[in-house]
Amino acid sequence: MLREERFDHIISLLKRDGKVAYDLLSAELNVSEDTIRRDIETLHSNGLLAKVRGGAILPSRNPLSFQNRTAYLTEGKDVIALKAQQFIKKGQTVFMDGGTTICAIAAHLPLDSNFRVVTNNQALIPILSKFKEIEIIVLGGVYNRNTETNTGVKTCEEVKHYVADVYFMGTCAVQSKFGITAAINEDGEVKQAMLNSSIKKIALSNTEKLDGVHSFKVCDMQEIDVLITDIPSDDSRLDAYRNLGIKLV
Repeated sequence: MLREERFDHIISLLKRDGKVAYDLLSAELNVSEDTIRRDIETLHSNGLLAKVRGGAILPSRNPLSFQNRTAYLTEGKDVIALKAQQFIKKGQTVFMDGGTTICAIAAHLPLDSNFRVVTNNQALIPILSKFKEIEIIVLGGVYNRNTETNTGVKTCEEVKHYVADVYFMGTCAVQSKFGITAAINEDGEVKQAMLNSSIKKIALSNTEKLDGVHSFKVCDMQEIDVLITDIPSDDSRLDAYRNLGIKLV
């Protein structure tokens, strides 16, 4: 069983029983108790459960949630958000653009997160503002009410003032041949600017966006380093992306 599948199983049991125990989970999932402890620690650091002696219990409702965390891992964006945590390190500069998946990453951050976010995503600001050690830099531009993002020439010019260690790119459509495409040209231009000013480039896509194509080209698949989805990395739906030189997570 993959790590993300164990997470889903642990949370499902918590929702059903209100508590879980290391020894019982170890026997049920056929993994060591040390593995279960590490899983519980990861879920605890992301606010999805509370550790207790011998196991874990349901957490109290957390005001940092973008949506009600009682939904847990039932939506693909929550799975993507947990997978993304491994790429965020203390002291980094991180680009985050628009979309609800980006907001889910912020909602699932560990409470002691300490890094810098550069973003055009206005919806991200009230989520990140609860984290005392996260520096927030908001890019200017023309505000789009539908996407809750700033776009335009000013946004793209301001992106050039920074070099990001990591760029989390929300996507509209991902396809192995045509690459990443956007439904709105101005959105695609901001993504291109962030790509050009970042070291590690990570695209986020749930299964509904895989193999789709929109009108405005952002980049080829080979221009990103990592593709994070809400399905296991060995799923056959990702076969077309395996020989493109990118990491599948």
